[in-house]
Amino acid sequence: MELVEFIRDLIAKVVAIAWFVFFLTWLIGWSIKGSPIPFSKVRRIGQGFVEDAVWAAFWLAIGSTVFWFISYIASAIGEAFPPPPNPQLP
Repeated sequence: MELVEFIRDLIAKVVAIAWFVFFLTWLIGWSIKGSPIPFSKVRRIGQGFVEDAVWAAFWLAIGSTVFWFISYIASAIGEAFPPPPNPQLP
């Protein structure tokens, strides 16, 4: 496996796991916030989960862009350079 492929695979896996955790946190937050529990502290915890999940989505989008840029640079560096020209004598 080349370095570029390894970096792309690693970035894809990390980003997919991070988005899954975001979605799970967002779902749990809304479930707690919207539950018919009479305690306001519990609902505030759910609201905190939702707010944190929204911030996480923002930073995941920024991080995904940075990771894509790193992958782009690695692929540009990882490409083999063409061989130098051989001068032909007349």
